[in-house]
Amino acid sequence: MASKVVTACMIIIGNEILSGRTQDVNLNYLAKALNELGVRLMESRIVPDVESVIVNTVNECRANFDHVFTTGGIGPTHDDITAVCIAKAFDTEIVLHPEIVKMIESREAPPEVMASRMLMARVPEGSRLIENKTGGPPGFQIENVFVMAGVPAVMQAMVDSLDKERLEGGDPVRSRSIGAYLGESQVANALADIQNQHADVDIGSYPFFRQDGYGTNMVIRGTDEKELDEIKEKIRLMILSFGADPFEE
Repeated sequence: MASKVVTACMIIIGNEILSGRTQDVNLNYLAKALNELGVRLMESRIVPDVESVIVNTVNECRANFDHVFTTGGIGPTHDDITAVCIAKAFDTEIVLHPEIVKMIESREAPPEVMASRMLMARVPEGSRLIENKTGGPPGFQIENVFVMAGVPAVMQAMVDSLDKERLEGGDPVRSRSIGAYLGESQVANALADIQNQHADVDIGSYPFFRQDGYGTNMVIRGTDEKELDEIKEKIRLMILSFGADPFEE
């Protein structure tokens, strides 16, 4: 019996990502964490700090995926507009969350600095907070949208606070891999036949180039460990049938 597939989309918000000034590392961390929670990250989008684009993207994604995760744009500067955009996407008011206000006020600062910090206390009305284990202001969740920081250490701390109960995931996604010094074109048809026999499992092929030759790594991803082992054995036999030696890394 196939397990329930719970889907997610990540929206990376920030001009600095699109300009190339900052390299995103959050996607990899989120994808791995979601795998363990039984949630499949199906799509990722990178959008600029433009209100209409953020609002439209959030509304489209939250309608098409079980969970949506955004990163970036919840800091203390003028271009941190994510919270306001999320409120507009849900057609609700933006408010100062009393718990975040209390946290920010506990650290003394000049009035102008305090005013900037208070921008991080803005959340759409009715939001649930996402714990920030670094000690800074938390992220927030409204319905199926999870809004987190863009700074990797902070984002990762927020992701680490999420659990299966909150995300309502399915079975954890596991993987197997096997490689050979065979070109992708050589294995393409045989690999497609195996994929057709196992529609609920993802089988991908990835070429590699090394000093001693080129070849293909094949990665199998799914929730049924027994089926993964079965597919891996089929691929091993396929590799042998081409006169090559399979290997694992």
